Amino acid sequence: MEAETLNETKHPFKIEDKVRIVLVGNPNSGKSSLFNSLTGLNQRVGNFPGVTVEKRSGNFKVNSQIKAEIIDLPGTYSLSPRSEDEQVTFDYLNDNNRTDIPEIIVVIADASNLKRNLLLASQLIDLEKPTILALNMMDIVQRNKQEINVEGIQKAFGIPVVPMNARIGKGVDQLKETIANYKHQKIKKFVDDHLSKDALDNTLVRYRKIKEIVQANLKSSGESVTAQMTRKFDKVLTHPIWGYVIFLGILFLMFQAIFSWSTWPMDWIENGFLVFGNWLGDTLPQGILNDLLVEGVLAGLGGIIIFIPQIALLFTFIAILEDTGYLARVSYLMDGLLKRFGLNGRSVIPLLGGAACAVPAIMSARTISNKKERLLTIFVTPLISCSARIPVYTLLIALVIPAEKQFLSFNLQGIVMMALYLLGFLAAIGTSMVMKYLVKSTERSHFIMELPIYRPPRWKNIGITILNKVKVFLFEAGKIIIAVSIVLWVLSSYGPGDKMAQVEQKYEQIKNDPTQELTVNEDQINSEKLEASYAGHIGKFIEPAIKPLGFDWKIGISIITSFAAREVFVGTMATLYSVGDEENTASIKEKMANAVNPNTGEKVYTKATGYSLLIFYAFALQCMATVAIVVKETNGWKWPILQLLYMGALAYFSSLLVYQIFA
Repeated sequence: MEAETLNETKHPFKIEDKVRIVLVGNPNSGKSSLFNSLTGLNQRVGNFPGVTVEKRSGNFKVNSQIKAEIIDLPGTYSLSPRSEDEQVTFDYLNDNNRTDIPEIIVVIADASNLKRNLLLASQLIDLEKPTILALNMMDIVQRNKQEINVEGIQKAFGIPVVPMNARIGKGVDQLKETIANYKHQKIKKFVDDHLSKDALDNTLVRYRKIKEIVQANLKSSGESVTAQMTRKFDKVLTHPIWGYVIFLGILFLMFQAIFSWSTWPMDWIENGFLVFGNWLGDTLPQGILNDLLVEGVLAGLGGIIIFIPQIALLFTFIAILEDTGYLARVSYLMDGLLKRFGLNGRSVIPLLGGAACAVPAIMSARTISNKKERLLTIFVTPLISCSARIPVYTLLIALVIPAEKQFLSFNLQGIVMMALYLLGFLAAIGTSMVMKYLVKSTERSHFIMELPIYRPPRWKNIGITILNKVKVFLFEAGKIIIAVSIVLWVLSSYGPGDKMAQVEQKYEQIKNDPTQELTVNEDQINSEKLEASYAGHIGKFIEPAIKPLGFDWKIGISIITSFAAREVFVGTMATLYSVGDEENTASIKEKMANAVNPNTGEKVYTKATGYSLLIFYAFALQCMATVAIVVKETNGWKWPILQLLYMGALAYFSSLLVYQIFA
């Protein structure tokens, strides 16, 4: 587009050393690919001020002189918002108060579906803001045996147009060059306001004009092999019977792999922490600082870092399923089933996202336009087992089910893990089925979702996603675990009055009394001192309420601390069982497996206790971050309090039942 063809702008626009790039586009148009290609690992995830829709932002260099801040807005089909995440995009684009740095809108359009994607571009042009159109997925256009006249599209819309394939970074340099040389000039509106004030009529006018532009600038000579293969795959993968069987099979193999493939790296991490802990304990001078670092901080962190391989594998599988286009099929497949339970196909995205983390999963429920279905989805999503439960599940499953135990040549631990996830899903849809009769609404429900073609996964983007997810999990959980571990170490190392000193004196007298035939066991001394500590007193206070579930006071303390985050359960156990263990020769799993009830002499972690605790954590809402996000999403405390009470009661009575059955 030549500058001479445009009228001069009334609003001077000049890029000097910094510019803000705003990515806008339809869902599945390739915004994430372009964002990752531009920013690499130099990106951040946060929330828009005042709302809870996730936004991604980052930085990149346009050239040696110009730096760019980039914001990836939630996907939207038009500037007529139908859901709350689309409303965020609409509000951002219509806010004219951002004048700190020049701002350019880059609208990403799927070039293989021009007519639908260009509607949003036409609306953005009428905002009269600096805009660039990026025609993405040009590789699919070629495979579809089509040809686009880019110059014709550019002339028709009056804005710069850049063809690209963001998946492999093709066209990104041209986009940067277009940004660097951008000169915003007032252009003619795509649709004059006076033609129609009615939104539907306005859209129809736009589509007629877009149809003419596409017909004039798109040539087609047949259907691609990819499109043919997509139809053939969909006949099987979205089949009303085989589709479900294949989906369950994929889940089964996924959880088998999570347990099998993560064994070696988990063993390396565990042994590494044991060696490092012993070295640190021997190197530092003996005293409070030594005990705090080794028995408190290091034990707590080691108890959670060991599970990073499993969490990384879970994120890997979810990213692959999403990147290939399969998750969209799962949404389509599940719509018919979920409607019976008061949900719709779009609820699958939050429910599956809940397997990673309930917080962004609940945010993603904003794509559901029906308010009742959105509320039900938010309410039941925390019942889906998230990645924070993986450390708890893995530790408890390892205590009650030997790793070598098989079922039809499959790893039984992996089968139990999958069963816990299916149990959460069944609890979610069962809860929703009851709630749909309690929550009244006259709003009609509809489900519309575009099914993208199948594509090979983009390994670079998947790698970036995994690194970011693990980094967030590690640092967010790590901060909480360090804080909780320090507090727990203090509570476990000190007690009211001189009760802990009295325990030491008692056993010192036994050691020095030749008439005593009792053998003094260091584990017994440490156990009694722990019971005499502040932590012991707190645990003993709540023990009567949880004893019917098979839980002792140490488990009670872990349940309380894990309200900060579920994975803190493992860190708490690691700290409690490490206090007084100066040798640091056993892993947390071995210490818990060897734990004995001092009153009965029996193992603490029997199968009944292990199963009871697994069920408790499968149902209980042990996550304050989730409560906070539900407060914001529902604009009040009514639903999060009901959610907390319901899931707490469900967890308690389910655990009680399981313990009574297996005890």
